[in-house]
Amino acid sequence: MCASALLVCVDVVHCSSQPQKKLINSVDSCVDEAVCGLVRANGGLSLLKGHRVVLRSDLENLRGKVALLSGGGSGHEPAHGGYVGAGMLSAAVAGGVFASPPPASILAAILRASGVLLIVKNYTGDRLNFGLAAEQARNHGVAVDMVIVAEDCAFDRPSKAGRRGLCGTVLIHKLAGALAQEGCSLDQIVSKLLLVACFPGTLGVSLSPCSVPGCLPSFVLPPGDMELGLGIHGEPGIKRSKVGFADEVVKTMLDHMTNPDSQSHLPLKSGDRVVVCVNNLGALSCLEMAIVARAAVICLENRGVEVARVMSGSFMTSLEMTGVSLTLMKANQETLRLFDAKTSAPAWPNLSSVCVTGRSYITDPPATSTRPQEDTYTEGPLSPVMRQVLQMICSTLLDKQEELNSLDRAAGDGDCGNTHAQAAKVIQEWLQDHVIPGCPGQLLSVLARLVQEKMGGSSGALYSLFLTAAAGHVTETQSNAAAWASAVHAGTQAMRRYGGADPGDRTMVRDLLCHFHSTFHALQNSEYTKTTLGAEETRNLTAKAGRASYIAAERITLPDPGAVAVAAILRAVVEVLEAQKKFPQGVS
Repeated sequence: MCASALLVCVDVVHCSSQPQKKLINSVDSCVDEAVCGLVRANGGLSLLKGHRVVLRSDLENLRGKVALLSGGGSGHEPAHGGYVGAGMLSAAVAGGVFASPPPASILAAILRASGVLLIVKNYTGDRLNFGLAAEQARNHGVAVDMVIVAEDCAFDRPSKAGRRGLCGTVLIHKLAGALAQEGCSLDQIVSKLLLVACFPGTLGVSLSPCSVPGCLPSFVLPPGDMELGLGIHGEPGIKRSKVGFADEVVKTMLDHMTNPDSQSHLPLKSGDRVVVCVNNLGALSCLEMAIVARAAVICLENRGVEVARVMSGSFMTSLEMTGVSLTLMKANQETLRLFDAKTSAPAWPNLSSVCVTGRSYITDPPATSTRPQEDTYTEGPLSPVMRQVLQMICSTLLDKQEELNSLDRAAGDGDCGNTHAQAAKVIQEWLQDHVIPGCPGQLLSVLARLVQEKMGGSSGALYSLFLTAAAGHVTETQSNAAAWASAVHAGTQAMRRYGGADPGDRTMVRDLLCHFHSTFHALQNSEYTKTTLGAEETRNLTAKAGRASYIAAERITLPDPGAVAVAAILRAVVEVLEAQKKFPQGVS
């Protein structure tokens, strides 16, 4: 185990703080159970009895070929067991969490083959234990060689221990595996790797520490801070700073990696071609990973570097660390040929062999008719009051943004207010540049398309359904109470048909169905009071539709935010119509 992780574990005995929660059965058995789980889940793998050694289950196919062996401490999954398979590693040896594997297990794996290449990350424990096993294997008459991967770009002046081996090791696995699969000799593989192994460069950044099972976090990182240049064993980085935007962080990483004043920099110039590995250190979301991948590609292309391939995902982790590392490897045609070669290793991604830079990645949509909001309309007698109604609705929803978010956090993702505010802002922008059509149905069609494109989420779809279905029932000449009642009925029925909600299901549909679809009389203040009460009463209903239906009823004690939003919209409509005395004909 590395020194920093060992010190933290020792401190646990003297500290009352609790270690981080982990989904394991026990600290002592977690590595063995993880290795067993990997093998049981993948038919191409087997386990060497008595050792934490993952083997190819078709070792007989290795006869006459060089076997590739790697490994290291656990906690870096899928490294290294996930890279065992045809075209990559023949075997992987696992140590304890962040601890080098024992020489006996390494030797047991070596003795399964007649010619073996050890691919070892540059850590003292790994070098010692793999080196000892190699010497012992040679005494058994086995041809063994070792390649040390040391591609860390963090330190300007590396110590005598040299640069650390990080995620670039996985790329060496791939190149060596392709060469071995082709039948290259041990000497040929080593000589070709030595030409490549000095070119990768890796740098990591993290927003949180990690913790060895049963131990406290390896270091303390205040909220809003990030560590640059950290390793994969929980040790802190070389520099701490405030978290910036993803584009800024990626630029900082690439600047550091390619800084010619650093002895461990990656020489990179315009015109170079690279393979990029965006590696999740453990707990970064897929969304964040995709943003980082985009930033890396754009930043490199802006420097004139050709991005040949991009692999993004979890390749060499550090338990639950919330961070990412970038690995760049210069590539020529031969490197790319080996990189693209097929492998059955379960953790290697299914990558395209098409060059990233220069690829057309935008597809034009099919030609469509003019969108409703782009059409030219003529104002009519109802246009002024409809504009005032929309303005009142928008200001009301913006005022209620935080209230709706707060209600939504109890049963959803807390963004109900944000989505309604987004719709309100889009409508406000549209009002600045467009006239209000005299035909109410045309206005409803415009609003339907606006909320469909800009509001998002299930609320956007429901509102767009309602407005689209209602639009065909009101015209400039047919805009009385009966027409509006028919329009609202059509809209609510469409919401029921596609949304699956019914009265009493604790959703925004409750208000529209219970208080608004019978007749347009619901727009009078007396009925608005019922609508408000209907929204309030949703706190006592059991959710049977929508996201809240997946949450235990006893945990939902507040009104449904969608129903509250509908009630607010109706109140805004009533206030304007009352002030203007513009209720449709037939409403007394």
